[in-house]
Amino acid sequence: MAAATPFRRTRMIASVALSLVSTVALAALTATPAGAAVEEPPRPAFYEAPATLPAANGAVIRTEGVKYLLDPLDASSLVRNAQRVLYKSTNRKGEAIAVSGTVIIPNAPYLGLGKRPVIGYAPGTQGMADRCAPSRLFSELFEYEGLFIEGLLQRGYAIAMPDYEGLGTQGVHTYMDRVSQGRATLDVVRAAQRMGLGLDSTHPVGLMGYSQGGGGAASAAELAASYAPDLRVKGAVVGAVPADLGMVATNLDGGLFSAFSFFALRGLAESYDVDLVPYLNAEGRATMDAVEQDCVFDLFDNAFVRSETLSANGQPMSTLMAAEPFRSIIEAQRIGRTKPAFPVLVTHSLLDDTIPYAAGKNMAKGWCSKGANVRFSSNVAPLHVGGMIPHAAEAMPFFEARFAGLPQLSNCWVL
Repeated sequence: MAAATPFRRTRMIASVALSLVSTVALAALTATPAGAAVEEPPRPAFYEAPATLPAANGAVIRTEGVKYLLDPLDASSLVRNAQRVLYKSTNRKGEAIAVSGTVIIPNAPYLGLGKRPVIGYAPGTQGMADRCAPSRLFSELFEYEGLFIEGLLQRGYAIAMPDYEGLGTQGVHTYMDRVSQGRATLDVVRAAQRMGLGLDSTHPVGLMGYSQGGGGAASAAELAASYAPDLRVKGAVVGAVPADLGMVATNLDGGLFSAFSFFALRGLAESYDVDLVPYLNAEGRATMDAVEQDCVFDLFDNAFVRSETLSANGQPMSTLMAAEPFRSIIEAQRIGRTKPAFPVLVTHSLLDDTIPYAAGKNMAKGWCSKGANVRFSSNVAPLHVGGMIPHAAEAMPFFEARFAGLPQLSNCWVL
């Protein structure tokens, strides 16, 4: 892990930036044009959905092996089986959709107690373009989440990672849509259990994610009991969760990561069929078209751009967020109002410059008020990116204890 720190920081900055922008963007959703999707570049045939989708959520449509760009000799296949998967899910609107993802299973037998656990790993911000999908980046570029799943794989856990709605597959990525992200995360675990790779519905499950991924995993934790009661979820680790997008919005506008707030704008507008064209000037419309084809690596394309310079009336997006329909859309993304049915570890840095510490703490308090078993862990890691390190470190003993059947000691009483 230490040797990979420089890479981790580089990717994390982008990932964190994107996630945190996702929050701001969410709030900024008031300024995104909907219904005018940019023509998508051709994607690999694997990612094209069939005309008719299976009925069951998590049903496998197709799979293929993953070869890593950094492993041209495919030596990793000696220790783990990595597969891309296209599976059926249901988006926020209740529509059947095809979602792509990655399933990685160690070849060695699991040496822990019981059956091999599966971690539903919600990835942090990747971007909006299909080429940004994690399942493609493993083979075509560099997927920064690979640094954090490595420790889980070494413990013998299987990894099931979604690409999310519209990321890799047809359509606009519904970036930061709470329900869509949570369902895609739960359904990729179901898909992993149906691929004939030694996993099934009796295997224990964990959920994990940071930043945008923290939102995806936290949403999955809230939705699991109602949407996926068949999964044996034992616990979740969520970090720097953008649980309150309105709180994050003003923090990002005009900052280094302001470009990525547009991801959320575009994504939420797509999910809610909101026509944002009337709220944008010509530069704003051009910007929305451009970011639809951006990845996290395009971090500085729109750095320090203030939202009022893109709006039709010269007002910042924060002033529009108080009006309908934007207020209701943003409020619908709030996490912390539905009790997870299993223990949850929440991590957040006091020094997080992207997603306010208060957002994560308030989410934890909300869960506690519902009677959930929550442990809130603060740290002083530098900034949003730095918070990923203690988050990953704390996840290991948490999962080991949960999969061994040990209880979590809640600290709700100190919140």
